[in-house]
Amino acid sequence: MIIDAVLNRNNKDVKVIDINDPSGKQVSKENEKSQEKIKRSLAKTISWRIIGTLDTLALSWFITGEATTAITIASVEFISKMALYFFHERAWNNIKWGK
Repeated sequence: MIIDAVLNRNNKDVKVIDINDPSGKQVSKENEKSQEKIKRSLAKTISWRIIGTLDTLALSWFITGEATTAITIASVEFISKMALYFFHERAWNNIKWGK
């Protein structure tokens, strides 16, 4: 408990519990919402999609042997999977399980 408090002293979401109270009630209110901002989800979407698209480009080029076909596949895949990931990420942001 003390180690957690020291290591997370800059973390605004740390729970402060009165150790003298056997019920374990929280002394201070923490922000109950643990949701990401849309800008963060969008940045994660774009960065992950760039990595995924480079992988698709390399695999497509290796399989087809044609740079033009590989670029076409990677371009379509970039747009479609970026949209799918963004909405997937936002949906998971609304699920309280594991937070």
